[in-house]
Amino acid sequence: MITDKINQEKKQECVKAILPVKDALEVLNGRWKIPIIISLKFGNKRFKEISRDVQGITDKVLSKELKALEVNQLIARTVFDTFPPTVEYSLTEHGFSLHNVITALGEWGTSHREKIIGK
Repeated sequence: MITDKINQEKKQECVKAILPVKDALEVLNGRWKIPIIISLKFGNKRFKEISRDVQGITDKVLSKELKALEVNQLIARTVFDTFPPTVEYSLTEHGFSLHNVITALGEWGTSHREKIIGK
């Protein structure tokens, strides 16, 4: 009886721990969103500047990912009244809140690379 209660509590804790991680992974899914965020961490940029930083991404995919990041309020898109119009992307405060997560991922990635391939 007590064991069943403990097992039920552990199951609830597990589900409670998984939900926010699933939410975060849903927002940051794919191979491009985090590199785009890292690019913008170094300053506001125009589309082509981001494209040069995030090597291998197509313009179509970059456009789609920028829209998704904007919907999730991680980046802001500013259109300047110039001819032709200038569009600049920047991290929002919410986007900057990912700093510790991205730093931890980078540190883990470096450690993992050293462990697996020795570099």
